Amino acid sequence: MKIKCIALDLDRTTLDGQGRLSEGNRQALLQAIANGIHVIVASGRAFDTLPEDIVTLPGIEYAVTGNGAAMYHVPTGKCLHKYLLKEKDVTAIMDATAGMYAVAGKEAMGVTYEAFLNGVAYAGREYVGNPEAFGATAHAVEYVRSTRHLVEDIRAFIDVHKGEMDSMDIIVGDEECKEAVWKTVKDCTEEVYLTSSIRQLIEISHKDAGKHSGLKFFMDRLGLRREEVAAFGDADNDVDMLLFAGCGIAMENASEKCRAAADYVTIHHAEDGVAYGLKEILHVI
Repeated sequence: MKIKCIALDLDRTTLDGQGRLSEGNRQALLQAIANGIHVIVASGRAFDTLPEDIVTLPGIEYAVTGNGAAMYHVPTGKCLHKYLLKEKDVTAIMDATAGMYAVAGKEAMGVTYEAFLNGVAYAGREYVGNPEAFGATAHAVEYVRSTRHLVEDIRAFIDVHKGEMDSMDIIVGDEECKEAVWKTVKDCTEEVYLTSSIRQLIEISHKDAGKHSGLKFFMDRLGLRREEVAAFGDADNDVDMLLFAGCGIAMENASEKCRAAADYVTIHHAEDGVAYGLKEILHVI
């Protein structure tokens, strides 16, 4: 079956180590688009935080954001479909994790939160002011500070907006904390979709979300079959999408779960692994 559409995770997949679209990947995507391939962004990012390198690339029409919480038409910025978190689930999660909340300025950090509303990311001072305390890499520090809208009290912010949130993240400091928080969230509600793209994040959206769900939305819109779709990813939040697509491709740098879900493994994201996959695996350029 001929591939007619590719879905692309961004960070550590399509983007390089500096969060930019390399010239090699850029030229490969432009060639694929010129050859009639639909290119769909499939990211855990909020729409407002998608990089200019991607949203200004001619021919990219659609984006799955927030791990399938909200689907956008890229040129206009119009949200075409979304799965809002249910207010009762947000309340249950916030109540269950209240005792784990990090207090800004304290040495012993607990957890904190990010809230995503209408394609915009919000975070508290304890995180924006000190992302390193929560395990952020040097590159991620700049990303957090340049894309998060600062609110003084993130728990109070979420309480006010708990009925209108696209999705949310719980940010943890280490694996032991992550396991405890994950179990806490699972125990307090079965009505959410839980996933993780990096070690310090637990990403939460409506139970019907997921990158695979967002991809299906656009496949139905474009009249595509699964066999005509390929997907690239690197992390656990890409697993369902790679399993759902007709052809799932993991990066060389992908997590174990992502590699296990893939049909093929391409080269490292920093070595233009997407371009290599388009040419050597999918043969669409």
